[in-house]
Amino acid sequence: MLKRLFYFFVTVLVILTYSCYEHFPLKQDIKRTQNKFWNQDSILVEFPEVIKNKVALLAMIYTHCPDICPMTTHNMKLVQDILSDKIKEKLKLVVITFDPQRDSPAVLKEYALVREYDFNNWIFLSGDEINTKEVMLKFDIKAIKTDSSYDEKGNLSYYITHTDRLTLIDEEGFIRKKYQGSVINVEEVKKDIEYFLM
Repeated sequence: MLKRLFYFFVTVLVILTYSCYEHFPLKQDIKRTQNKFWNQDSILVEFPEVIKNKVALLAMIYTHCPDICPMTTHNMKLVQDILSDKIKEKLKLVVITFDPQRDSPAVLKEYALVREYDFNNWIFLSGDEINTKEVMLKFDIKAIKTDSSYDEKGNLSYYITHTDRLTLIDEEGFIRKKYQGSVINVEEVKKDIEYFLM
């Protein structure tokens, strides 16, 4: 009888372990190196230290993007809106620009204010080229400047073709799942966040 009970518990443990692994196949450590960024208030912070002990949803965007980036941050907001207050307190929504030449902290802050993102849960980061590229490598984000021109004031204008991604990071600083940011299933992301915070 004890032998059967032992095999039953081992089988259940294996199934639970396998199903968790299958649902969250990634476990990439992002905390080995720290990168310096300025937040929306022009305060120098280190990433990922700034999200320590929090579950985070991270997107890399640029504010001049006409489609994917605003859709991605809007989807992040939709996820936030359906979470309980208890879960929201433990979640950080992180937006890092891969266009720091144009996306200064002030520009990022304006982007957030226009969309009414709450800085209690959201953080917007802009850095130098080296730190930005290092984080892009960590998160496997590609961004390539395309057609460029000058506007009537002589300012360089360009678009960027880039990866459409939203990344889930657990409380221990591991990438756990990647989503297509502009078309996420909001309920799926909600359940994934709750899995780590319940």
